[in-house]
Amino acid sequence: MTAKIVTFGISKGGCSKSTSSGITSFLLSKEEKVLAIDMDGQGNLTSFLTGEYDICNVFEDKTILEGIVEGDVRPYIISIKENLDLIPANDFLATLPRKMYEQRLKLDALQIALEPVMDSYSWIIIDTPPSLSEQTVMPLSTCSTGGSYAVVMFDGSMFAYYAIPKFLEIIEGARERYNPELKTIGILFSLIDARAKENEVMEETIEEDYPGLKFHTTIKRKAATRRLAIEGFNKNPELKSAVKHYISFVKELKQRVR
Repeated sequence: MTAKIVTFGISKGGCSKSTSSGITSFLLSKEEKVLAIDMDGQGNLTSFLTGEYDICNVFEDKTILEGIVEGDVRPYIISIKENLDLIPANDFLATLPRKMYEQRLKLDALQIALEPVMDSYSWIIIDTPPSLSEQTVMPLSTCSTGGSYAVVMFDGSMFAYYAIPKFLEIIEGARERYNPELKTIGILFSLIDARAKENEVMEETIEEDYPGLKFHTTIKRKAATRRLAIEGFNKNPELKSAVKHYISFVKELKQRVR
């Protein structure tokens, strides 16, 4: 068993990267062992999966930053539930570029840090910040014999539309320099307002610009999904409704990976 790495990204906020990576990790962990990694200093994935919001204090010196700098993530892995582990992040991840300079680390530093656990998981799911910084490029530069994939998030807006080619350029750069097996596995629509008239036009535009890339599944945002950050996954009467669209997405993700 060698992990398949899936990185969620786009250089625009509010496109459901953290929610999508969190729910995807949760659903995959029902059958396979999953490691979720938070590479966003806001720590939204960390809070989403742990229910902790005082992340600077709770996870002080216990994050992916320390794992990267030390070249071994194992001391910083925490258990969320059976088959689901997490490496947290907090605001101090903003110091990563300085740490890289001081330690003379390259963009393969995350891969080096993950080597000891690469064969311990079926999936490694990585959440990235809404920027094209080291925190985004480093996950895309991390390769695995199990496969390395990028999911491009899209919220249906023009802002996100113009962010797509920039993100695809970063993927191509990572592929050329560090990760020749990296594949853009698809563009995932996560719509803020599923009733908006322009959604159909944007879907047609994406299909025309990037034929075959759009996932058939569209994530229609629901109040129950938003409340997951409050209610959590355990004993949540709304859970089935909250993850409904993601069940279809995870099935499609597995099909595309295979």
